[in-house]
Amino acid sequence: MSSTPNVTRVTPDGAAWLASAGPYPLYTPAPAVLPCGTVFDVVSAPVVFGRRMLDRLWDEGPGSGPVAMSRGRMLLFCAPGTAHRLPSLLAWEEWGSHRAAAVPPLLCHGTGDAVTVPAPDGGDSCGGPRWVVAPDARRPWLPGPEVLLWAAVRAARTTVRISIFPPADEDAKVYDVSRRR
Repeated sequence: MSSTPNVTRVTPDGAAWLASAGPYPLYTPAPAVLPCGTVFDVVSAPVVFGRRMLDRLWDEGPGSGPVAMSRGRMLLFCAPGTAHRLPSLLAWEEWGSHRAAAVPPLLCHGTGDAVTVPAPDGGDSCGGPRWVVAPDARRPWLPGPEVLLWAAVRAARTTVRISIFPPADEDAKVYDVSRRR
């Protein structure tokens, strides 16, 4: 069982934090589009893989910042600058290479991007954006790129076995040398 909190309603302090990201200081009850890059960045993952990342963050790591779900994707709010740094860290880990082909792509939203955030009351549970971990502080802790890389690698290890060795040649002749005569 996961220890991920199920805080689906934004507190007044959390609403103030979200409002500080927008060009206007009012955060309305409806889902809102907020810019990334100054107050937060967002890493978007397919919902199942994102849930695995979130579970790793809470079960084995430091926890997470706010997390929303929208259109079949998990939106992990993270420290500003993460969207710029995380892709190079993933490339260093050979994310998306032939060895990790079953690992889904992560979308990084930073400066110049915007995301739709759910309503403060928890959002629409019928497929619209909703909070999985709602913001509850004026300055919530936000994971950086290294923490999200760690969570993604841990989640990938539970999804698919990644090997540093090339696949075996099926036509190769293999001899059992373990028994000596």
